[in-house]
Amino acid sequence: MLRCGMIRITPRIVVDEREIHEQFMRASGPGGQNVNKLSSAVQLRFDVRHSPSLPPDVRARLERLAGSRLTGEGVLIITARRHRTQARNREDALERLIDLIRRAAAAPLPRRPTKPTRAAHERRIESKKRRSGIKRLRRAKPSFD
Repeated sequence: MLRCGMIRITPRIVVDEREIHEQFMRASGPGGQNVNKLSSAVQLRFDVRHSPSLPPDVRARLERLAGSRLTGEGVLIITARRHRTQARNREDALERLIDLIRRAAAAPLPRRPTKPTRAAHERRIESKKRRSGIKRLRRAKPSFD
């Protein structure tokens, strides 16, 4: 578990550190004795679906962004094992969680429908006429024998 406190994500979103659970484990891969003996990898768990800190719109976008890192129960799992030290892996996992929530907090800009320009419309019609002409030339000519 992390220190008791609040993590400011955006001006309107603040997450209580008690909502974030961490578990330490041995990292895999190269590293020799360091990897074999120490539990330097960290796994952060954040319950997206039941978090009182997240507004509903941010929660929905975060669930979409999380993808395969989200369990069936709506728990986001972030594993950090890039660094040799447990402290640096903790920071890395927390930074990645904060970045993910910030990206979810940014509302997508609404699409404004536009009309094609007159030139684009004319080019489209011209290419359709050209294609039609090519197909017309391929047709079998009726024989009057």
